[in-house]
Formats: sequence, C-alpha cells, structure tokens
Amino acid sequence: MQKPKVYVTRELPERGLSLIKERFQAEVWPEYPAPPKEVIIEKVAHVDGLVTLLSDRIDSEVFDAAPNLRIVSQFAVGFDNIDIKEATSRGIYVTNTPGVLTETTADFAWTLLMAVARKVVEADKYVRGGQWRVGWHPTMLQGRDIYGATLGIVGMGRIGSAIARRAKGFEMKVLYHDVIRRKDLEEQQGIEFTDIETLLRKSDFVTINVPLLKDTHHLIDERHLRLMKKNAILINNSRGPVIDEAALYRALKENWISGAGLDVFEKEPTAISNPLLTLENLVVAPHISSASFETRSKMAAIVATNLTAFFEGKIPPNLVNKMVVETKKPI
Repeated sequence: MQKPKVYVTRELPERGLSLIKERFQAEVWPEYPAPPKEVIIEKVAHVDGLVTLLSDRIDSEVFDAAPNLRIVSQFAVGFDNIDIKEATSRGIYVTNTPGVLTETTADFAWTLLMAVARKVVEADKYVRGGQWRVGWHPTMLQGRDIYGATLGIVGMGRIGSAIARRAKGFEMKVLYHDVIRRKDLEEQQGIEFTDIETLLRKSDFVTINVPLLKDTHHLIDERHLRLMKKNAILINNSRGPVIDEAALYRALKENWISGAGLDVFEKEPTAISNPLLTLENLVVAPHISSASFETRSKMAAIVATNLTAFFEGKIPPNLVNKMVVETKKPI
C-alpha cells in the first residue's frame, strides 16, 4: 500500500520528523526561513497531508491548489493562520499541539517578568558596555520586588493557570479575568476573579494569556494601558496583536507604565525599525516561549501522532475543527 504524501513546511525536531518520514512519503522544506506562499501552493498540489507553523498562511488559495489534502497538522497551539471555517467546509481536518507546551510557556512568562522587574537585560548591557565603574552603589539599577506583589492574569486557560501556580512561591495576590469564570481554580489556587479594568488598576504585574480572536485583537489598547499603575509591568507571550503596539510604545516612552516584556509582536519577525526596540524599559524575545528542547520535541511527536491517527482512520487526538467529522469525507 502506498504511503500518504505529506509536505512539511520546516525542519522539525528529530523525534517527530523521523516518525513522519517513516510513516509517510514526506518532503521537507530545507531552509530556515519560512517557504513563500507560492511554494506551499506548488507543493500541496499532490499531497494528502500538510504540516504547518504559525507563520504559514493556510487559506482558500492553498486549499484550492490541494485537491487531495485531507489534514493540516499544525506545529503550534494557536491556529489563527489557518482558515478553519474554509477547511471544515472542505472536509479538511486541522490539528494542533495543545497542552504539551503549557509549563514551558508559563516558565517563559516568568522569565520575562523577572527580567523586566530586576532589569536583568539592562544590567547585562551595563556590564558589557563598560559602564560598571563603581563597585556598588545604593541606587544602581534598582528594580521591582516580585515577592508579595499583585499579579493580574488576563486569560485563565492552561497557561494562565500555570502562571498562577508559580505565583504561590512568591506569595503574590493573584487577580484574573477571563470570559469564563473558574471557580474551581479560585478554590484550588486562592485566586480572585475580577473585571479587566479592576485587574489593570490593581495589579503590579500583568500577564496576557489569551488566544488571538476577533474579540481579543488589541484587547489591551491605550485606554487599558492608561488604567495601569505607573510602576506596573506588562508581559505578553500569547499573541502579538492582542496588544496595540503603537499605544504600548507611548505607554513605555511616556512612563504610563514602568516596563514590559514581549515574546510576540503584531508582525513577526518585527522590523529592526520598530520604535519599541529603542526603549530601555522593554525586554524582547523572538517568539521562543515554547523553545525548550524537551517541549519542541514533544510538539513534533504530537504532529506525527495526529497525522498517523488520521490516516489510520481514527479521529486525531488534537482535532481543532471537530465539526469536520460530520462531513464524513473518505480518507
């Protein structure tokens, strides 16, 4: 029996890629940058499955070029780069890699929070740049205490909950806002539900942990930033467009808030000309919240598992568009 054909838009960690190559006729885009969309359109013409990343725009133009495509296996938790409605209408399954990166992403939210609070990046530049000319001084690179502060979490899903658990070690008061109230977590973790405006007013640190949806685009805008404390710190390692970057620049430049940490941007990769990059009170990273060896390997394995399950006639364990099952299109 001929193996299904799969196109993989990037080199994946070996743990998952070896499984894909073993079980499928797989072609892998060999370059580090993402393949141009026209290349994806060309490659999908004869494939049964497609492995994608967040940077790959998968829409009707791609689907039109792929008459045999039955599944898109995404190497990510998010999937706003894929036209889910269009995929479902065509009977194309879409899967993702949830759960596995929760703890790693929560770790990185704390990495950013602590780096901004204690001026770690500024201190590194201070030493490397030859500015450290006095051995010690009471006012040198003073930061903010985390212990005993108030943490506001916008989005109490898996990652938000994991961030809240870590706050216990710092004896922080935790406020949260979500479209779904989590009374179970309130009892388990001692956290407090509130509206987003109150959360922003009262929190010393705010982390954003929501998916990118129509309702969350620019969820944090100028009005919300002006509600925050002047000594507050904002952290975002969810999706870039959740925050209005132009408003955030003004907030940091004009000291509406004390600082911020970003792992994501409205457009990625962000341009070197982005004015945010000129600010000393901002710590940035290139979308690496899940980038541990262990987690990325597990993600790749899940991609392979989703593909394998589908072509074995099973419902993939991480199916995003569950309504597609009702289309009952043959594999």
